[in-house]
Amino acid sequence: MSSKVADHVLERLREWGVEQVFGYPGDGINGLLAAWGRAGNRPRFVQSRHEEMSAFQAVGYAKFSGRLGVCAATSGPGAIHLLNGLYDAKLDHVPVLAIVGQTHRSAMGGSYQQEVDLHTLFKDVASDFVETVTVPEQLPNVVDRAIRTAYARRAPTAVIIPGDVQELDYSPPTHEFKMVPSSLDRTSWTAVPSEDSVRRAAEILNTGDKVAILVGQGAAGARAEVERIAELLGAGVAKALLGKDALSDELPYVTGAIGLLGTRPSYELMRDCDTLLTIGSSFPYSQFLPDFGKARGVQIDIDPHMVGMRYPYEVNLVGDAKATLERLIPLIAAEERGREWYDTVCDNVVRWRDVMERRAGLSADPINPEYVTRALDPLLPDDAIVSSDSGSAANWYARHLTMRPGMRASLSGTLATMGCGVPYAIGAKFAHPDRPAIALVGDGAMQMNGLAELITAAKYKHLWDDPRLVVAVFNNRDLNQVTWEMRAMEGAPSFLPSQELPDVDYAAFARSLGLTGIRVEKPEDVEPAWRAGLESDGPAVLDFLTDPAVPPIPPHATWDQLEATATSILKGDPDRGAMIRQGFKSKMQEFLSGPVRKTD
Repeated sequence: MSSKVADHVLERLREWGVEQVFGYPGDGINGLLAAWGRAGNRPRFVQSRHEEMSAFQAVGYAKFSGRLGVCAATSGPGAIHLLNGLYDAKLDHVPVLAIVGQTHRSAMGGSYQQEVDLHTLFKDVASDFVETVTVPEQLPNVVDRAIRTAYARRAPTAVIIPGDVQELDYSPPTHEFKMVPSSLDRTSWTAVPSEDSVRRAAEILNTGDKVAILVGQGAAGARAEVERIAELLGAGVAKALLGKDALSDELPYVTGAIGLLGTRPSYELMRDCDTLLTIGSSFPYSQFLPDFGKARGVQIDIDPHMVGMRYPYEVNLVGDAKATLERLIPLIAAEERGREWYDTVCDNVVRWRDVMERRAGLSADPINPEYVTRALDPLLPDDAIVSSDSGSAANWYARHLTMRPGMRASLSGTLATMGCGVPYAIGAKFAHPDRPAIALVGDGAMQMNGLAELITAAKYKHLWDDPRLVVAVFNNRDLNQVTWEMRAMEGAPSFLPSQELPDVDYAAFARSLGLTGIRVEKPEDVEPAWRAGLESDGPAVLDFLTDPAVPPIPPHATWDQLEATATSILKGDPDRGAMIRQGFKSKMQEFLSGPVRKTD
């Protein structure tokens, strides 16, 4: 039997080491689906409930494996549904390949059913490479280049294959005019900056008395080097959200997350430093960086397209973080630096951890969401993979979870899209089937698509050596992050028609699928629920009834800002008293000392 184009697509993916493709069927990829049947489901076709979830699962797989994530969808609506997940990959710089069907070539341009101009559709999200295969000889070059580009540019790419082309007999490109042969090898490479630029960077860093380091996901492969240069410089290290797992939070000089969801010591680190070293991060909020002109700056990033933004850096080192730091560290002055700055940073971290413990210990109605995350922290397995959805849950994820060496964690950093938490965790389980995954999800995101993806988890749990996938739902019946943003930024009370959510028994839904489901209504049941979820023999849903009045206070919030928020609440918020009381209690923890106590 002759090999079809569709057969060769799957063969090429296998040759590139692709082990799973996250997708949803449709007649636009019928030829590929038939080829999957002939190939014995290699690579494995992982069926989601929705194409957007397939893209998110591919992103989660790529983030947690470091390998290419692949998703597949039919023409028209299926291709359109992929977009949000692909934009998540684009903005967070993740290698993902989308394989998409298209109507038959003979019908194109005829307003045929499900005919969409896919090149126009994908030209922004897959701007680094999008191509349509129109003849068999074109296939290997298009597939190979799409994969190479995804890896090299750390970006989504797209290959479009019309339905009739999928069914054509495959023939390779020949050695003749206007044929483009291809090859499979992806030799590893490392970019390094020039010696002169490294020397200039060292001169700047050596003159700094109060050095701050900001790391992102690009520093993840340079953990030892980041620790070494921080120690040599006596620096504090703040982490962008995508770099949460790049460095252990157990190090005394690691100040935690930065930005609106960040910590007070990270805010103070940037406010008071005189020198800034940014490694592998394109953290977008320049207002949380040192005032322009106050600090000298050096940046390290592997992408020349991303350097020189956000801050007036004097030296931009374009190169791999590990290789660049290996060249930079020997040039850092070894003489003893004064310890006053280092000690201040470490003291700020200790004080903040005390504040966070206090906030988690505050009473709430019925459960303090900060306590939910705080209770998980000491129970996290050493090999845990944690995903967080967007929304107020991301605040508690950013501030209360202590990353230890070996743990992994991520969220939708730049797009900050809702709905990625559960599919990220599913992608993580396919990347590491022998490790537990935990997803922290708000009830808005859970209702948006998390409930449906529990079906996917139930469908594939038997494939995972460690079957634990714990989904924690922060059930406060409110689109909480936006509600608080309206109060703080718009001076407006909560608009219930847009913000209020129906109460859903998420645990009961999980049990209906044969999964573990636990509804938690009292603070004393929080820790036992976490233990039960982490000890379960399959996916588990923990439905925590949390208080929407607990405010996600930014690290730089002042009493004046809290007063302005309170004023907006008093204009007519339905739960005005509780919200003002909880905000006051939370802010007060920054001014207290001594043992943690309940505050009513």
